[in-house]
Amino acid sequence: MAKKAQATWGGRFSKGPAELMLAFGESVSFDKRLAPYDIEVNKAHTAMLQSIGLLTKKELRDIHKGLEVLAKRIAKGEVEWKAEFEDVHMNIEQLLTKITPAAAKMHTARSRNDQVATDVRLFFKDACGQMVAKLERLLGALLTIAEKNQDVFIPGYTHLQRAQPVSVAHHLLAYVEMFGRDIGRFVRVYENANWCPLGSGAIAGTTLPIDREFTAKALGFVDARGKPQVTPNSMDAVADRDLFLDFAHACSVTATHISRVAEDVIIWNSSEFSYVSLPDAFCTGSSLMPQKKNPDSLELLRGKSGRIIGNEQSLFVMVKGLPLTYNRDLQEDKPQVFDSFDQLSISLDVLTGTVEGMEFREAKCAAAVSDPALLATDLADYLVNKGVAFREAHHVVGALVALGEKLDCPLNEIPNDQAKALHPKMGDDWMEVFDLQRAMKAREGAGMPGPKQIRKQLAKWKKSLG
Repeated sequence: MAKKAQATWGGRFSKGPAELMLAFGESVSFDKRLAPYDIEVNKAHTAMLQSIGLLTKKELRDIHKGLEVLAKRIAKGEVEWKAEFEDVHMNIEQLLTKITPAAAKMHTARSRNDQVATDVRLFFKDACGQMVAKLERLLGALLTIAEKNQDVFIPGYTHLQRAQPVSVAHHLLAYVEMFGRDIGRFVRVYENANWCPLGSGAIAGTTLPIDREFTAKALGFVDARGKPQVTPNSMDAVADRDLFLDFAHACSVTATHISRVAEDVIIWNSSEFSYVSLPDAFCTGSSLMPQKKNPDSLELLRGKSGRIIGNEQSLFVMVKGLPLTYNRDLQEDKPQVFDSFDQLSISLDVLTGTVEGMEFREAKCAAAVSDPALLATDLADYLVNKGVAFREAHHVVGALVALGEKLDCPLNEIPNDQAKALHPKMGDDWMEVFDLQRAMKAREGAGMPGPKQIRKQLAKWKKSLG
């Protein structure tokens, strides 16, 4: 059943859309979260209209007063959002019209196309700021536990096989580097969002004498010197969805990093490894097996990454075939970014809480890292220092490993005469290589896990976080 002509664009139509079309086409159910940004855009736009003489001072006062009333009602959840007005913009305009007749002039010299583009840029700036703050809190938690465990060592793994020893701090600092890059990604999205599209209209701007720099400055779209920044092309301003893709991508990469951390800690927490103990507050039990303590927070974090990555892919598929400029398909851009924002926000909080309560079992770590095979490469380096070519040294140490397996004994317990028989450069001091403390102190090159390097990296990151 069709309704009467739509109040905001129905002049062209004799009848309004069918009830089914209203239900199918509405977006206010999800874009209502843009309401606070839309209120600010309306204030800035009408202030600009008054500055160029298209609104009187009284009309501006009435509009701003009405917008303040609406902002408070929206914050209290007292507004009934109506699908018949399609989106948050038209709902706010219709609500304002009941407060002041001046609201009929509010949409002068703009389209919902540039209006929503401005709203979402404000959202992205706000969202990126929140993400950076949450990532910084996570970095703080990682740095705290890394600093506490500088002298605790564990095997590092490649192919999930024991490879070489590293300190817990070095391993955690790898995560810090990852999440540090994530901060950089969100900062870049913020910077790209900091350009005001208001004034672009539906596609080709307006013939009215608007002042785009006025609204840009009023809304905070300014550079480091306070100079307003406006988008340079009206078609691109309303059709572009790079920011959505960039934000979704930054969320996807961060979620992927979270998932990789979660996987490491899940493995460390298993009975077979037992490197860590997780906080009860972020674990759950079994409905059947009373002995179980499951790392549910980490498993859910690992699962959330797929959802967040899927949001990014959905946006790419939606945008890839669209001609310029605006198409209604683009209405479907918001649920994905809102969901990625919500899911990543809580994921960062949960990972931070889990890390803060995580404790390393030093005895278990020490037992695992005592395996002398972890320092087999150090023995190859020992031979290299004696002038042996690395490929030859590698072969010699491989033969030593095979000998240890044949004798069923650790590398550092192979009889001295049998080890020395493998190569003339094997001196009586070859077993000194298997001293863990010596091995770690030998790794003081840039980016390595030597104690001095670890202290240097911890100090650098603590300073950068203030």
